[in-house]
Amino acid sequence: MLSSDKKAGKKSSQKNLKIGLACDHGGFRLKERVKKILELKDYTTLDFGTNSTQSCDYPKLGVKLIRAMLNKKIKRGILICRSGIGYSILANRFKGIRAALCCNLRAVKLSRRHNDSNVLILAGDFIHIKDTKKFLDAWLNTDFESGRHNRRLRQIEKFSK
Repeated sequence: MLSSDKKAGKKSSQKNLKIGLACDHGGFRLKERVKKILELKDYTTLDFGTNSTQSCDYPKLGVKLIRAMLNKKIKRGILICRSGIGYSILANRFKGIRAALCCNLRAVKLSRRHNDSNVLILAGDFIHIKDTKKFLDAWLNTDFESGRHNRRLRQIEKFSK
């Protein structure tokens, strides 16, 4: 199974989940909100930047997060920018990364149920900041359904570099 979350004991071990965060200047404020929500829920976060609203190059920051995932320093990641498109293109270039650009709650849930997403991409220009907590709760607490979806993910992995 591709899922890193086991159904048995998932709720108790979920708080041990290390979550990486990265953003560009356009996603900085939303990243800070995400970090605060996660830390209030006792999740461990690793912040890869940026740390201001000054213009920056997002690929370098996103790759830091992805490398930390591939090196098993974090279990999941959240990438945040204005549209989410650049981060989506970047993250999905790496084998084992299943990044989902989600702009509504249904997409967040389906990204976990059907695609076992391990990276959530949030587009600050397209989601309302008040929905952030709902998105995070859904992404962190929705199980992968496996079955036919697992078969499809294995097919996708065959095409990965």
